Amino acid sequence: MTDSKPEAGDNGAENGAAAQQPPFGAAAKSVSGADVSDAASSGPSFEEEGREAPAAGPRGAAAIRHALKTMPDAPGVYRMLDEKGAVLYVGKARSLKKRVSSYARPTGHSARIGRMISATASMMVLTTTTETEALLLEQNLIKQLKPRYNVLLRDDKSFPHILLGGDHPFPQVLKHRGARRRKGRYFGPFASAGAVNRTLNQLQRAFLLRTCTDSVFENRARPCLLYQIKRCSAPCVGRISEDGYAALVADAEAFLSGKSTKIQTELAAEMQKASDAMEFERAAALRDRIRALTQVQSVQGVNPEGVEEADVVALHCDGGQACVQVFFFRSHQNWGNRAYYPRTGAGAEPEEILEAFLVQFYDGKPPPGLVLLSHEPSNPDLLTEALTARRGRKVEIAVPRRGEKAALMEHALRNAREALGRRLAESSAQGKLLEGVQEAFGLESRPDRVEVYDNSHIQGAHAVGAMICAGPEGFEKSRYRKFNIRNEDVMGDDFGMMREVLTRRFARLVKEDPDRERGDWPDLVLIDGGKGQLSAAQEALREIGVEDVALVGVAKGEERDAGKEVFYIPGRPGALALPHRSPTLYFIQRLRDEAHRFAIGTHRAKRAKAMVSSPLDEIPGVGAGRKKALLAHFGSAKAVSRAGLSDLKAVKGISAALAETIYGHFNPDAG
Repeated sequence: MTDSKPEAGDNGAENGAAAQQPPFGAAAKSVSGADVSDAASSGPSFEEEGREAPAAGPRGAAAIRHALKTMPDAPGVYRMLDEKGAVLYVGKARSLKKRVSSYARPTGHSARIGRMISATASMMVLTTTTETEALLLEQNLIKQLKPRYNVLLRDDKSFPHILLGGDHPFPQVLKHRGARRRKGRYFGPFASAGAVNRTLNQLQRAFLLRTCTDSVFENRARPCLLYQIKRCSAPCVGRISEDGYAALVADAEAFLSGKSTKIQTELAAEMQKASDAMEFERAAALRDRIRALTQVQSVQGVNPEGVEEADVVALHCDGGQACVQVFFFRSHQNWGNRAYYPRTGAGAEPEEILEAFLVQFYDGKPPPGLVLLSHEPSNPDLLTEALTARRGRKVEIAVPRRGEKAALMEHALRNAREALGRRLAESSAQGKLLEGVQEAFGLESRPDRVEVYDNSHIQGAHAVGAMICAGPEGFEKSRYRKFNIRNEDVMGDDFGMMREVLTRRFARLVKEDPDRERGDWPDLVLIDGGKGQLSAAQEALREIGVEDVALVGVAKGEERDAGKEVFYIPGRPGALALPHRSPTLYFIQRLRDEAHRFAIGTHRAKRAKAMVSSPLDEIPGVGAGRKKALLAHFGSAKAVSRAGLSDLKAVKGISAALAETIYGHFNPDAG
């Protein structure tokens, strides 16, 4: 398995104290003779064996044999730590003693496991009452600690759903993501927001349901544009009765539940009836709704007859990397797919990758009743029990061998294979570009982490700094950072702002990762600017004591035209220019343009927020409701600032104490 570099905050001390509470109310067993180091103050608890002091003592298999002397013969989770206390691996076992003893053998290990054993200096143990609890706790700790040798799912965002509201006489249809607190029926999950938006667009055409908010609905005096283009039935102004709208909602629910054929048959009969009655306008509207329904079905792709609700999970491994494709089928309809690239490597077997992926994937989201897999997981019974506990109802896990389900799996496997092939090809091309950067700037090694910095402001107002990051896999947007300029003395001074940004960035790196083990340090820093910005960057790093990070200034060059960029390198006289059609030059232009885009976007967001801000936002105790009451009473924030104490007390919802707070905020010198 390839190494996964710990992220910010995963130093030894924090890793050692990060035992999360187990899900599903598991009970604890104490470890005989052990120090309880991570007891929680409330909720179901686990007791954990104290960490061996890593500064002295055996290493590798000898350290594991030493830990085995007090290892309990019980289910639980173990952690292997290096000499600095950082977590190398988190594992679960039905019997901790038997499982950990396998690492004490001198031979028979894969290269990955051998490296992990040789780096182990101590172990931590946490017991559970069942192996299922150990499995769930193991994946919680993996997601939190991101150990070097574990399979790690790097993208576990929640999935969007379609919500048909149930708290209004004329229900709204909308996209929903997150907790299901609002009344109504939820349909999903969909693979992406784009899939939801496309389906909503067609549902508007087919069922004419409103998408506006309740406040907009209540305040409409005439139909909106959606009514004019036949995407809404305009219930806001009475163009349809409550019963008529309820019939549309029922049709939409039936369609999203998989009963599309029945609806189309009924609409076709209605269309024919309207045509026979020479109600051609109504017949045309029904024809448009039928076409919209057909388009929704074609967008959703393959709609299996024999699979009502299932997730199809296919894994393909190649070149030390893995791709997992997840297809979502609900109500006999394909609601899209998403590709994942778990952090793994050549040492991990497909069964191990798939099991780790599934437990992390369904953490926080309920699984469907059927999960189809491309490979048999390591512990199918254990995994079934864990997913059933997560769902609250029976979950079936199966590896299809024939029929329609096997065809779905073959389709998913083909997509996984093709997606991983594209990713490997892109990584190879990206690696060659990074090698070109190394050669162009005379670097000692290929820069696998490139950071690019830029500033954005308008005459010093709403000034921000921005950093983007790129590596062998392209732009790494999760590593982007934005900096609000704090020093008012440098507002509008590009050199001063660059100095502040780099000082804050690298001072934090020096503090959090002085040994440069986490992979957060850049191999190359590109500064958007010429000699002045580069000098400011050099000065900032020199003051912190960082003098071994490669710096390059990217200036627009003659006539500030793209393609005529020049590069300034510390210690090199004059400017460096690359050949006009050089792939390396194009690559650096893309990096610079991405930093520019990110900086401008950050600046615009800050400026837009400032434009709608109010002096009332700064007053403690004044939230959205009280702010609305004050503005409704006085007419403007300026009028509120001039109001007397007695006038403020007269506002509904403003207590005497809060009135004094508001008055004091605008009149600090008042007695």
